[in-house]
Amino acid sequence: MSAKKQSKRMRAINEKVGPRATHPLEDAVALIKDCATAKFDETVEVALSLGVNPTYPDQMVRGVCHLPNGSGKNVRVAVFARDPKAQEARAAGADVVGAEDLAERIMAGNIDFDRCIATPDMMPLVGRVGKVLGPRGLMPNPKIGTVTLDVAGAVKAVKGGAVEFRAEKAGIVHVGIGRASFSPSHLVENIRALVEAVVRARPSGAKGVYLKKASLSSTMGPGVGIEVLSLGDVR
Repeated sequence: MSAKKQSKRMRAINEKVGPRATHPLEDAVALIKDCATAKFDETVEVALSLGVNPTYPDQMVRGVCHLPNGSGKNVRVAVFARDPKAQEARAAGADVVGAEDLAERIMAGNIDFDRCIATPDMMPLVGRVGKVLGPRGLMPNPKIGTVTLDVAGAVKAVKGGAVEFRAEKAGIVHVGIGRASFSPSHLVENIRALVEAVVRARPSGAKGVYLKKASLSSTMGPGVGIEVLSLGDVR
């Protein structure tokens, strides 16, 4: 019975979305909100297909975007720091702060955080747990502001809606930009902020069309194609 209910729901959603159709950004957002009918506040995610091959060093795309309306997610932050910097991190709202003790927790598989920040002097220690943090996308990196002396600023930025983006092997960037409960205008603002950040991060090796396709989806909903030209200047 549940399968029949699900198929009926999906048929109704597909009728609204249309097969392989693309929509102006505002219309795509309206469709996503209309189709987000789950009993929880679904995450809204953007997928950007880029004209890059990240296996080449000069075509890698990575950066940070500060979502103006936050991500809607309660992000848990771990910080590798000692003494005054550890105190600063705690005061800024870090959930886990430590040094050797934090490294031991990580090696034991106790990874109860979503982002990891470190002061520069802690990187030799962080390197010891790199084989655990790396595959999970949690390794601190100075290029995205997670290796810094300003740990308080970094913690506040992450808690306030700073999200990382990175092109996968196929050249696709996936980023959660809010919740279905967000207003349409807040979702649109967050999406535009992400697109602008990705465009600014265009690598030197990218040739031809950079942003090829874009789509929007919610946790339990379908993908909705976005008209690329409606996203602004994406050259």
